Amino acid sequence: MKEKTTGTLTDVLCNTSSDKINEFFNENKDSIISNDKPFAEYMRRMFKEKGIKQQDVFLYADISERYGYKLISEEKRTRQRDIILRICIAAKFSLNETQKALKIYGMSPLYPRLRRDAVIIVAINTEKYDISEIDEMLKKYNMEPMYACKGIE
Repeated sequence: MKEKTTGTLTDVLCNTSSDKINEFFNENKDSIISNDKPFAEYMRRMFKEKGIKQQDVFLYADISERYGYKLISEEKRTRQRDIILRICIAAKFSLNETQKALKIYGMSPLYPRLRRDAVIIVAINTEKYDISEIDEMLKKYNMEPMYACKGIE
């Protein structure tokens, strides 16, 4: 069964009474996150679908493997949205996949009205998955490069 969009689920919920919530869960089980670690579930599924290894993602993202594994498993949290973005970019996520990862993690999605976010959106949409190339684009427009956390744990 195909996963329903957030908008579709919201529309259904707006017309669902409190005594029908369980019915909603049953009818939409393919679209509902049921794991207590939704980010870990999503990222592992995406890595598997894309046929990439976590260690390669951390290498391309310039994030220490140990720290990366802790983030993906949700053992550790970060407040740095760039860290999650670097992981998504290194894993060659599409814009929709990146937005979903950010939302599941509890961070704001990329917002096209923000200049820095607009540059990152264009990079992802044009499949520029080299973080140093994205950093050069950001620097070209006098913006901060994407934050890396090589030594943080």
